Amino acid sequence: MSVAALPHGESPEARVSRVLTAQPFSMLVGAKVGRVTRGRAELIVENRPDLTQNNGFIHGGVIGYLADNASGCAASTMLPEGAASLVTAEFKVNLLRPAIGSRAIARGEVVKAGRRQCVAETRVYCEADGAEKLVAIALATLAYIYPGEG
Repeated sequence: MSVAALPHGESPEARVSRVLTAQPFSMLVGAKVGRVTRGRAELIVENRPDLTQNNGFIHGGVIGYLADNASGCAASTMLPEGAASLVTAEFKVNLLRPAIGSRAIARGEVVKAGRRQCVAETRVYCEADGAEKLVAIALATLAYIYPGEG
């Protein structure tokens, strides 16, 4: 995930929505931004047949996408002063159970934000019959990018 710097006066929440909805892959899977607060971000993908694997579960690639992007969105709400953007440097996903339900919800939370990098944890749930079940846990390291670096 890469997140661009804030235009003057734009809130972190508005940036998350703007950047996420501009990403072609986010548009492909139909990701929507849920609740965003400082250090936390929620992303939602409605289940549909073209996002499933051969057993009908939401594909692990979609779950990984949600984990990565929710982590990045959460980290972007704590972008250090002077940082232009951020990118995922590493992430690990533990898939805990089949992703069965009408939608997948990823909730990312910053564990520790520094000047150069941020660590975030994301939990991904699937909603079925009004109940949420935990399907994956991810840990991500995101690197902040400063002008002139790259």
